[in-house]
Amino acid sequence: MNYALIVARRYLIARRKQAFISVITFISALGIAIGVMALVIAVALITGFHSDVQNKILSSTSHIMVSDLTGEGLNDYKTALDRIAAVDGVESVSPVAYTEVLLKGPYKTYGAMLKGIDFDVEKTSAPWLQTLNGGEIPDPDLKRPGILLGSRVALEIGAGIGDVVTAITSSSRLSPLGQVPKFKNFVVTGIFKTGLHQFDSTTALIHLDAAQAFLKLDDRISYIQVRIDDIFEAERVGRRIKEVMPPVIYVTTWMELNRPLFSALKLEKTIIFLTITLIVIVAALNIIASLILMVMEKTRDIGILMAMGTPSGIIRRIFFYQGAMIGAIGTAAGVVLGLFVCWLANTFELIKVPVDVYQIAFVPFYINIRDLLLIVGVTLTISFLSTLFPSHRASKVDPVVALKYE
Repeated sequence: MNYALIVARRYLIARRKQAFISVITFISALGIAIGVMALVIAVALITGFHSDVQNKILSSTSHIMVSDLTGEGLNDYKTALDRIAAVDGVESVSPVAYTEVLLKGPYKTYGAMLKGIDFDVEKTSAPWLQTLNGGEIPDPDLKRPGILLGSRVALEIGAGIGDVVTAITSSSRLSPLGQVPKFKNFVVTGIFKTGLHQFDSTTALIHLDAAQAFLKLDDRISYIQVRIDDIFEAERVGRRIKEVMPPVIYVTTWMELNRPLFSALKLEKTIIFLTITLIVIVAALNIIASLILMVMEKTRDIGILMAMGTPSGIIRRIFFYQGAMIGAIGTAAGVVLGLFVCWLANTFELIKVPVDVYQIAFVPFYINIRDLLLIVGVTLTISFLSTLFPSHRASKVDPVVALKYE
């Protein structure tokens, strides 16, 4: 084993009369461990929250939305579907017809968004459609058209599977009694739950052709929703879609729709990382203090080693290794403790949050390898830098002065 490393390890284990230095060393490692643990927990919390919200939003909404600037709906949408599907990076495309309605159920009337979709296409990319909370996807051949209700919508109107609900639109039709709102009855065939509160509490789904007939759209649709292979390529794919579509087409990406939310989460993660890194820096000051005390305590030993011909570089390395070991031990302990706390929090769902505010019932903890390596790298760098001054001071000890009174 390296000579300097052997001496450094020996100095970490203080004798009884040097117990004070041993306590300082322990406090230094503990401070590093607490700082790293806090950093791991904070970054895992923000990353988990960000990932869970992002996944829930993108599993229930489109990555890219293609609509018509006139607001009258897209004509000849089947040709548009073929053009968009041919764009590089596009995974799937599906037409959507939607409107705001009042849903009248057995219990009360409730405002919702009625969407007509192609269930065969949507099922391939929406896990929540593959495993419904109850019931099944509407059969298009039913005499009375079926409807899927979001879990919160069903709860609000008191509707269950098999119940009949009435959708009432704001547009009107002419009758012998004058202008009356348009309405249509649907039978509830299933209830879905995406985990995204906003979607589950506002959305009802029917077949596309049923929505077109109800809204008198003929062969038009409201917009085309596009899913892509890489969600972070949305802007590039969006530009490519604009190139193959007429000028009256408007393209919106998921980043634009949710920019304020994800920008705030990213900023919060950066601020938390920088703030808690200051805790690690403060803890690293303990390493400097303990090493300076060690240099003062070991002045006689340093003088003997230098008198025996030990180069100043070896002396410097001894105290560098000592500080590095304190930093490494503290970092390792902090990472283990932080990951353990994250596991506990995920297993027992410790941090509950209001669903209607944050769109999730509890905050998941998720730490990716890149963040973990960054935390370890930053902490070890701070620890190593904190050894430079004490080790330099040790290497400048004059052996004559150190041994003068021996």
